[in-house]
Amino acid sequence: MVKTATQPETRPHGVTVPPLRIVFFGTPEFAVPTLDALLAAAPHTVVGVVTQPDRPRGRGQRVSDAPVKARARAAGLPVLQPERMNDVAFLDRLAALHADLGVVAAYGKILTGAVLATPRLGMINVHASLLPRYRGAAPVHRAIIEGEHATGVTIMRVVRALDAGPMLASDHRAIGPDETSQEVERDLARLGSRLLVAVVDQIARGGARERPQDEASATYAHRLTKDDGAIDWSWPAIRIHNLIRGLHPWPHAFVYLRGQRLILHRARVAGDVLTRGEPGTILIASGDRLIVAAGDGALEISQLQAEGKRLMAPREFLAGHQLNAGDRFTAAP
Repeated sequence: MVKTATQPETRPHGVTVPPLRIVFFGTPEFAVPTLDALLAAAPHTVVGVVTQPDRPRGRGQRVSDAPVKARARAAGLPVLQPERMNDVAFLDRLAALHADLGVVAAYGKILTGAVLATPRLGMINVHASLLPRYRGAAPVHRAIIEGEHATGVTIMRVVRALDAGPMLASDHRAIGPDETSQEVERDLARLGSRLLVAVVDQIARGGARERPQDEASATYAHRLTKDDGAIDWSWPAIRIHNLIRGLHPWPHAFVYLRGQRLILHRARVAGDVLTRGEPGTILIASGDRLIVAAGDGALEISQLQAEGKRLMAPREFLAGHQLNAGDRFTAAP
């Protein structure tokens, strides 16, 4: 017999899960696995999706659907794209969905009290950090930039204060020494989607337990800007390495050489270089190796890109660009 959204689902061990009507709030790729998990999570039903208004995207700055909107349209779901959270027409459409629960994953806007009060069971959020650390817009990037060895996801109750609601569940993930934000965030999106569905089931059964966050331990992951990518070569090599991988795939770390902006995609701490030089000075520019002096140690660049050009390994880049030992990278033109 095919189950419908009005029938409870029996989970393993005979646990019955009552159905919930869910409205989903999300915008970027990080949110798609959670939406997919909810779409597959019988007996629950996603009754609508709220996502950011269409914006210019990519190199050509063409207006196109964000990942969540594209997935929602493919699934035939109603899509709401309010410019303002207090818009009366939007609030009326949201209320008309008769949602039991709201689920948020990287939506990108602060939700108002009126929005939070609309689903009868409130709203929960998939946040890509182990709260209360790294509240805010860029938790994965900031964790990697700070050299953290582990991170995770937290499912929390959404309240008016930024990422400050009580926590319902969390799970950990190690951060490898050379992993980028792109790799870690991709895994956290999958981890969070599975954890979220388990919490939704708990809420449906009335068995969810919430615990408050420790405000004294809270830290903030402020929104990224392009200026965050400027490298200060007086920093230790490991700090620069963490910045490069933390800002991949956006906004990227960068340097200047003779007025030209170069984007650094991948690097490693060069532990085998004994030569010293002023911070930012190129120590080796030959064959497959491009090594630059830092404030403590040296950094070996393994992938870089002249602005507007394609990504290259050092050998290919050096074949088309005149770089010599003794040249110096700077943080400004």
